[in-house]
Amino acid sequence: MKFNTSLLYLTLLCICMTMLACKSNDQVIKTPNDALILDNDIDVAPPKTSNPPPPPPVIQEVKEERIVEEEIVFTNQDMISASKAKRVGSPAANNFESRAFHNGMPHKHQYQNNEEYGKIVENSFKSATEEPLSTFSLDVDRASYSNVRRMMMDGYLPPVDAVRIEEMINYFNYPYAQPDGKHPIEMTSILSECPWNEKHQIIHVGIQGKKIETENLPPSNLVFLLDVSGSMNQANKLPLVKSAFKLLLDQLRPEDKVAIVTYAGNAGVVLESTPASEKEKIWTAMKSLRPGGSTAGGQGIITAYDIAKSNFIKGGNNRVILATDGDFNVGVSSAEGLESLIEEKRKTNIFLSVMGFGTGNYKDHRMQVLANKGNGNHSYIDNMLEAQKTLVNEFGGSMFTIAKDVKIQIEFNPAYVGAYRLIGYENRLLNKEDFNDDTKDAGEIGSGISMTALYEIIPAGVESNLLASVDDLKYQNNPKPQASGILNNELATLKFRYKEPDGDKSKKIVQTIGPKANKVSNNSETTNFIMAVAEFGMLLRKSNYLQESSIKQITELAESANEIKGKDEFLQLVQLYESLERR
Repeated sequence: MKFNTSLLYLTLLCICMTMLACKSNDQVIKTPNDALILDNDIDVAPPKTSNPPPPPPVIQEVKEERIVEEEIVFTNQDMISASKAKRVGSPAANNFESRAFHNGMPHKHQYQNNEEYGKIVENSFKSATEEPLSTFSLDVDRASYSNVRRMMMDGYLPPVDAVRIEEMINYFNYPYAQPDGKHPIEMTSILSECPWNEKHQIIHVGIQGKKIETENLPPSNLVFLLDVSGSMNQANKLPLVKSAFKLLLDQLRPEDKVAIVTYAGNAGVVLESTPASEKEKIWTAMKSLRPGGSTAGGQGIITAYDIAKSNFIKGGNNRVILATDGDFNVGVSSAEGLESLIEEKRKTNIFLSVMGFGTGNYKDHRMQVLANKGNGNHSYIDNMLEAQKTLVNEFGGSMFTIAKDVKIQIEFNPAYVGAYRLIGYENRLLNKEDFNDDTKDAGEIGSGISMTALYEIIPAGVESNLLASVDDLKYQNNPKPQASGILNNELATLKFRYKEPDGDKSKKIVQTIGPKANKVSNNSETTNFIMAVAEFGMLLRKSNYLQESSIKQITELAESANEIKGKDEFLQLVQLYESLERR
């Protein structure tokens, strides 16, 4: 019989595999994955896992909401790093250290961006012959800068309507001269060449509020109005609110008083007006707060104002301090309804400070309505450093008003000015007749706060395609004004109105601005830094009026301003812009 060698080999192979399988059932030795020691006689079983690995994130479409692909920029030296990771939508927090890598690869996240920003139509050039007067309200809102910084630090450029250039400029305090006369404010003005258009000029108007030392400030009657609705249940919302208000509480004196009102499904009084000397009692009430429910913001505002009114201190600082993400959805919640409510409440001479918190659901437009109509200011708190700046370093400026209903009006002389445009303040424009009308509401200035406004000027005789034109009128004998101006060495007249904090009658200050412009190289460091911030804001807004702008130019304007606290952070944001723009 012929022997089948192939069959013999197959039979032996089957016997060997059976023996190995039996041996593996007798002995399994587990060793760490990173230190496996293999032996010819030992099989190593794979580690057992009770749960499968998580699936990759799924990006879902959100109806009527923007979903964008972004990059996280992991920070070094508190700001910038080259490491980047992709994420979707709007960030959840500003905690950079927590964004760790997993197995050397960045985590992916998804967010729904429900943030709301009011539409801003950029100011255009106006003819100094046809519209010689420019009138607007000054304010001390600074929220836009810290909000823009938060977005950029989280790896994406802000929407253009989140960028309010005047708030970016006024985020910084400038070394203007302190008032030394009968008025609580001091005005300065400078005419400079325009960095981003060599044929144009810049008018820099600086306002300095008188600084009152904390020990000399009048007693405070404060009502903390805190949003504890379900939307505040994030680390950078209610927990950050508590920590921020602890900083504020530590600044208060025994003669000051504090009450706490919360609102969710309805408004409630957590703490009746209590002397600030009882800090432990106040802090215990604050610590007990927990988020939950819908947002009855309108009722909370009414309750807070009622408490402030019942504890009103004549000649004191009577103020409601609202902390929220702006998500009002119960009761009075529309912008129009809130505006009417606040306009009514401001008649009581109780001021309003609005502090925004959180990301992803932030209602910036509603916060603006409240602050603008409530004789108050609007700030955005994205971390404890910003809380320290707003509530400790600038305590007097944030909490104590030294002048209210502050208005500026400039009359331009057509002999020197062909056209002008106000940079920023789009939501603060007033009619020319409002300047002399003391019933018209305007902005406020706090103790020690500096305010700044910039105008871009097209000098008389300079041709420009940035100034819109219209056809001659058909049915009028003099279709266009023919004023040529007066060569009196006055480029413009600057007028300023304000009221005392508890006053009803305004006071006026008048100055003139000469026609001789500084070269940029001869400007003060402060003026050049302010123009750099304005130019950067215009860049973020994709302005139609940037002609010869560049990151290099912005950096050169700002880098020598060593007197400006926050300069280095600003320069880092400018550098970060380049990285985000290149993607």
